Amino acid sequence: MTLSRAELAQYVDHTLLKPESTPADVADLIAEGADLGVFSVCVSPSMLPLETPEGLAVATVCGFPSGKHHSSVKAAEAALSIAQGADEIDMVIDIAAANEGRFDDVQADVAAVRAAVPEGKILKVIIESAALTDEAIVGACQASEAAGADFVKTSTGFHPAGGASVEAVRLMAQTVGGRLGVKASGGIRTAEAALAMIDAGATRLGLSGTRAVLDGTESTDAY
Repeated sequence: MTLSRAELAQYVDHTLLKPESTPADVADLIAEGADLGVFSVCVSPSMLPLETPEGLAVATVCGFPSGKHHSSVKAAEAALSIAQGADEIDMVIDIAAANEGRFDDVQADVAAVRAAVPEGKILKVIIESAALTDEAIVGACQASEAAGADFVKTSTGFHPAGGASVEAVRLMAQTVGGRLGVKASGGIRTAEAALAMIDAGATRLGLSGTRAVLDGTESTDAY
């Protein structure tokens, strides 16, 4: 695989979800994202609405980071974010439901948010793959697809179990078979790591240190 710096940038949701983030921090994120040519910026829902240049999508999170919110609350949060200009919603499932094999509950949770996210807007489902068994990863991806999700996503980046892994991305990509996108997020800090995720099947990357990753394309033969 050969990707230019600009091509790699278009995989990226340039992300700022630290709870101490300020409006000035978000303004800096937008400016940097526009400069780097990323696909979107991803911020906490309380930071919406945003003023962004044309061509820069806006993503936000829902039920974040624990996923232990009532589905109706997640749906209301998603609906408000859409009304405030979000193009994409990254929701967190109830991780315990997946690990206990309650995939009907996972599907219902995702379906509730999907009903609040209209056609033309993107719904990504964060399954927190590092905290799941392989069986649960597969089941959560299947439940997300059945509920109408557009992407499955590895991680919030806040769970102590860790972030994205090549193995989880590969399993997720095999499970959804190209019918859904796969977003790798959490702990991706180098160009080599980003390329490995894409090789494994990732179609989007969640990065907070985007500039360092893109700068790395200039010092590796992989791009």
